[in-house]
Amino acid sequence: MASKEEEEFRKLTVELRYLEQTADAIQSRINMVNAVIADLSYSTATLEGLEKEKENADLLVPIGGNSFVKAKLANPDKVIVGVGAGVSIEKTLPEAKEITKKRLDDLNKTRLSLQQQFTQVAEKINQDREMLEAVIAKARQEKTP
Repeated sequence: MASKEEEEFRKLTVELRYLEQTADAIQSRINMVNAVIADLSYSTATLEGLEKEKENADLLVPIGGNSFVKAKLANPDKVIVGVGAGVSIEKTLPEAKEITKKRLDDLNKTRLSLQQQFTQVAEKINQDREMLEAVIAKARQEKTP
């Protein structure tokens, strides 16, 4: 390989590694956002179900591992909502639903942005791979007598 082609080869391989790492990081963030969206969707469905319940209604509360505990609904109009940094506050049911809806909206916007970034990086990876293949082909052609 000529010096110019070697330099181009090195540049493209380094850039490809960087882009692939970036794509992996973006995909990990998309997966985390999807997990939070699933959790908030579950919360939204639960809040909507609570609207239909009366005080002292019998409930099955999930405790993880597909296990539940029986409970009585003491106050169907109040919900404890996490607001971040381990802090939770009491809100009315409509307020809790609005907070959850806003979070879902924000996360969906974030996911869309991440997906667009991922698409751009994937397109650049494909372009760089094509350029790398062209450099390799040119070097092989020059090597052949």
